[in-house]
Amino acid sequence: MDRIVTTKKGKIRGVSGVGCTIFKGIPYAKPPVGELRWRAPEEAEDFEGIYEADHFGAKAQQDEGGGDFYKKEFYENEEYSVPGSEDCLYLNIWAPKECGGKKLPVAFWIHGGAFMGGFGSEMEFDGEAYAERGVILVTVNYRLNVYGFLAHPWLCAENRAGVSGNYGTLDQIAALRWVYENIEAFGGDRHNITVFGQSAGAMSVQTLVSSELTGNMIAKAIMQSGGSYGQGLHRDVPMSEAMEYGRRFVELTGAKDITELRAMSADVLREPLGTVLGESFASGKGLFLIPNLDGHVLKQGYYETIDRKKIKDIPYLLGSNKNDIMVSKEDVEAGKTSMLYEGCLAFAHKMEEVSGKPSYVYYFTRQLPGDDEGAFHSAELWYMFGTLERCWRPMTEADRELSGRMLDYWTHFMKSGDPNGAGLPEWRPCRKEDSFVMEFDV
Repeated sequence: MDRIVTTKKGKIRGVSGVGCTIFKGIPYAKPPVGELRWRAPEEAEDFEGIYEADHFGAKAQQDEGGGDFYKKEFYENEEYSVPGSEDCLYLNIWAPKECGGKKLPVAFWIHGGAFMGGFGSEMEFDGEAYAERGVILVTVNYRLNVYGFLAHPWLCAENRAGVSGNYGTLDQIAALRWVYENIEAFGGDRHNITVFGQSAGAMSVQTLVSSELTGNMIAKAIMQSGGSYGQGLHRDVPMSEAMEYGRRFVELTGAKDITELRAMSADVLREPLGTVLGESFASGKGLFLIPNLDGHVLKQGYYETIDRKKIKDIPYLLGSNKNDIMVSKEDVEAGKTSMLYEGCLAFAHKMEEVSGKPSYVYYFTRQLPGDDEGAFHSAELWYMFGTLERCWRPMTEADRELSGRMLDYWTHFMKSGDPNGAGLPEWRPCRKEDSFVMEFDV
């Protein structure tokens, strides 16, 4: 029988899964369309009657990017596709059917995709393996690309704090707040939420633990191929720089004012966005539609936040992959590690210095079967979500064992802040005097 829960927003009916109930496509904010385009998310309306959470919500407006490799890896199966729309602020919850009277730990997943693409119900994401281990999984959609991160003087002028951009990050914070305020209805512990993500999702996690706006809502954090100190994917973008690109984008649209800009369709905005992205990459700056230092969401740079002890004082788990981005095949063959790998070690060492708390570091080295791409950027997702059977690759029993081991470590960490558990090889914290890194391979 499908389960009905009563939240502060009203009743929600989920659908039955294996050992869990899945609540799909729950709106956590009003649709950011029309007048709400390029504004901070507003609280969703209360539900009238029972909200039927029986299908995943639309993904954020985006182009079908990622290239042929990632399309084949994660996006070819039509069964898992959802439409794209600006009306995208939805989250999904996998809750165990039985919680034994205990409040369960909560895992809050932020997808990657360079802040340009991706969604919370991609085929590699699933919560059944988490539910089986007594953890509630939440996945979220948030605004991307120009809809999530456009900064412009017109938008600053109408904002109470005089800032713009960071709408996608504010979406993530709104979703986190919704979970914090409502997850107990699903059997969750609001005081034990682990925020985790990969690539841009991991960068988002480091943004959330660096922001005062998340208060005490985060108990633990996991950053996969995106968390760092000193070197990594992070770039401190002043709001003034973000607005330079914003001005160029708006100039190309031909809009005379913000009303005209908000009235333009996604199809009309696509071409100027492509032009500005091309110019940004040609100038060597790369992505510009990312979180900016607006003095509101982010008060100082990522590494300065750690130096000043303004980052959340919580347990961290982070790592990277052998054939990750920022490292060439030649470097890997020569035994060299990536900037991401070094940035993870530096993060653990620095956090030991500023907080005294341990951080756990991993290195995913499994050369995935089926081609010669190795342990590529995002390869670990199939394993730590337990979705190997959805993958086109000829996975082995050893791959299934590796997946189970990673799931055990991840969920132990979510429960207690320590990944270790019965029957698992010891995972020591990464300290300056013992830079231990847990290697994941078959």
